[in-house]
Parts: sequence; C-alpha cells; structure tokens
Amino acid sequence: MVLIKELKNETEWKAAFVVMKQLRSHLDEVNYLQLVQEAIQKEGYKLVALYDNEKMVAVTGFMPMITLYNGRSIWVCDLVTDSDSRSKGYGEALLNYVQKWSKENGYDIVSLSSGLQRVDAHRFYENKMEYDKVSYVFLKRV
Repeated sequence: MVLIKELKNETEWKAAFVVMKQLRSHLDEVNYLQLVQEAIQKEGYKLVALYDNEKMVAVTGFMPMITLYNGRSIWVCDLVTDSDSRSKGYGEALLNYVQKWSKENGYDIVSLSSGLQRVDAHRFYENKMEYDKVSYVFLKRV
C-alpha cells in the first residue's frame, strides 16, 4: 500500500535523511535537520514522504513563493527516490501530490530546477510530467 504524508517533526525528518542524502550528499544529518527546521519556520517549507508498505522510498521538499515573474507559485526544492526503488512511479506520485496541493492552496504554478548533469531527470520532467524548460538557474557563491 502506498501512502504519502507530510513529515512534521524531527523524528520524521531524521527518518527522511537516508533518502534525502542521496540527492543532497553535501549535507550531514545535523545540518540537514537545522535547515529543514529553519525552512519550515521561516519559508513555509513542506517535507513530504512516500511510503510503500510502510517503507519510506521517496521524499520531496517544496515551498510557496511569491515573485513578480511567477506571482504565487510553488518551488520544488528537493525530489528524490531511494536508489533501490526508482522507476516505479514514486517521483511522479510525489510531484502529482505537490501539484494537487498547489492547486488546492491557490498556487497555479509549480516550478523547480535540476542540475545540468541530470539528463534522466530532465526527460522525466519534460516528457512524463509535461514541465516546460523556461530558464537557466545561475549561482554565485559569495
């Protein structure tokens, strides 16, 4: 049985680290927990997990944003499926959850960025999920 639920406390966030670490390998558990807590408190970040037969197999993190170019929108910060559970529709199910949440809460755009090297993910977003490639994201460390 598949279940999708929002993770609301440190114990649940900690359980998600095993999966999230596969996407955010630069984070250790302490920094991850601090960032999740701060993002939830200050940015409205939501951390959501997909369970298959009570085993967490995928997670997503997203947050509402208001910008002049998109208006009220949702930004998908993180989307990852456990490496042993890929290509089973879990990423699609989580992204559909985010899109439904977005629509139900008055946000009519869902957007995300994806690393240039993640060609398979790009195919998934464009072909399977029907996302449009509309920009490049630039980053400078200061």
